[in-house]
Amino acid sequence: MCRRRPPPGREAPAARALITAGLDEEWVGEMQVRTGRRRWQARRAGVVAAAAAMLLVVTGCGSSTGSSGAQTGPITAIDPYGGDLAEEGTPKEGGTLILGTDREAVSFDPTVQNTNMAQNAVYDSLLRLSPDGKVEPFIATGMTTSDDGTTWTMTLTPNVTFSDGTDFDANAVIVNTQRHIDKATSPAHAYAAMIADMQAVDPLTVRFTLTSPLASFPIVFAQSGFNGTLGMIISPAALQKYGKDIADNPVGAGPFTLTSWARDSKMTLARNPNYWQQGKPYLDGLEFRPLPDTETRTSSTQNGDIDLAFAAYNQELVRGLNNPDLRVYYGPGNSGEYLFFNFTTAPFDDRSMREAIIRALDMKALSASQYNNRLTTATSLFDGAGPFHTQQAADLWPTFDQAKAKELVDAYRAKGGNPDFTFKTTSSRQPFAEFVQAQMAAIGIDVDVKTYDLAQYSSAVVQSGDFQLSTTVAPLDNPFPGAQRLVGTGGSGNFGKYSNPDVDTWLADAAVTGDDAQRTKDYQQVEVQVNKDLAVVWISRAYLATITKKDVKGVDRYLSRDMFFATTWLDR
Repeated sequence: MCRRRPPPGREAPAARALITAGLDEEWVGEMQVRTGRRRWQARRAGVVAAAAAMLLVVTGCGSSTGSSGAQTGPITAIDPYGGDLAEEGTPKEGGTLILGTDREAVSFDPTVQNTNMAQNAVYDSLLRLSPDGKVEPFIATGMTTSDDGTTWTMTLTPNVTFSDGTDFDANAVIVNTQRHIDKATSPAHAYAAMIADMQAVDPLTVRFTLTSPLASFPIVFAQSGFNGTLGMIISPAALQKYGKDIADNPVGAGPFTLTSWARDSKMTLARNPNYWQQGKPYLDGLEFRPLPDTETRTSSTQNGDIDLAFAAYNQELVRGLNNPDLRVYYGPGNSGEYLFFNFTTAPFDDRSMREAIIRALDMKALSASQYNNRLTTATSLFDGAGPFHTQQAADLWPTFDQAKAKELVDAYRAKGGNPDFTFKTTSSRQPFAEFVQAQMAAIGIDVDVKTYDLAQYSSAVVQSGDFQLSTTVAPLDNPFPGAQRLVGTGGSGNFGKYSNPDVDTWLADAAVTGDDAQRTKDYQQVEVQVNKDLAVVWISRAYLATITKKDVKGVDRYLSRDMFFATTWLDR
């Protein structure tokens, strides 16, 4: 596929729009409310750091097992995209799968930002992403372009109906896409707004004309609901019937239908007898239970109260790995835990101070004290197992060096700067805040920790940019559009206001180009430059895992934990 690269500063409008637009941030780190004087805090934090150092000696950091026989060291991928369906045997029909989620769903309306693990069960998706990031057919049989990315033609599987018996056709796709165009707060609005025109060529064919070329356009019909997708389609008849109440009355073409929903208690779904994939689903039903407390969710998994847990944190993933009665599906991916510098204010508008913070953090001590000695360290934008990572970026990342960090701090003070700062975050991960505080004290920086509840933190701190250093857990399933959101100028996940015009140009070209080699080069250049600029503090890859009983088979998932439920069955 031929195309011309835009010169710097002249990227395609559609791609540039995606750099400046994005999604509301939902996944943010959590820490508990902190009180008392800063000196008392620093002394308390010093005790934590000392305990961490002692734990390193006791456990022998870097060994393959700890004293109890449990594994230590970074957690590596294990069945990241699900089980081997062909080797798990002949599926059995029947039974209800009980699933524990880490939060209550907000809505079944894809134009509403939220994490709803049941959405795929009700809607399925027009397209899917393969483990290597390629777009694959699903309800849509294909999507092609005739002019290098401006005009796209989507074809649909024939004889598909919604669970209300109406046709899943080209008009349904257009009606749903228009909803994202019309609603500026939709997590998929940025993508939908690139569409200049939509036409139903025939009942099974939709033609999209974009405002400018975008080779990555099919991805937006395949990604997860949280990241914003145009691929979840609601029955137009149901939209007309329920209006705004569609949020609680979803009608899709997925393998299951919603039968009841008692918020903060449980949600039940029943098998769709008219599902478009013949012979599926195998289960009679699904029952989702919101278990937002990590300890409760973990214990429910361990004692067998639930069949499957959507795990979110290192602690529950490690416990799952150590339990021989459970099966774990996990891939580090590109998502992760980061610290954000505020580039618009001192002291982190100075690169030397950003470097000092990074060099002052002892990741081995952090792993031992708070990550069960199993921290999956991150040192760059993309995971090393993926095609967009380059070793050059990792080699540029500053290593732990307290002496060098203190030297940088002293030099900053000598120039008249004040390296002391306030660290703002949310509740529940207080030990992490204390750890950072102690590490900074060791290089001569006084840190004031301020914590907020999640709602306050999201609005008053993160979205307002009222911080010097803050935390986040960012989803980055796919470089497009995840990288734009995180490090692109104006990206909604770019809380620290990092900006580099070269990065913006490479991101725009990666979205536009149909040349896989060029796309890889673009993203690798982004990764290198982001590490040169020290855009964020990489802490860890994410711990988004699926943990099941051994008799749960047919798991089919994304790294984000989003599942496709038609293949799941119970070996009972």
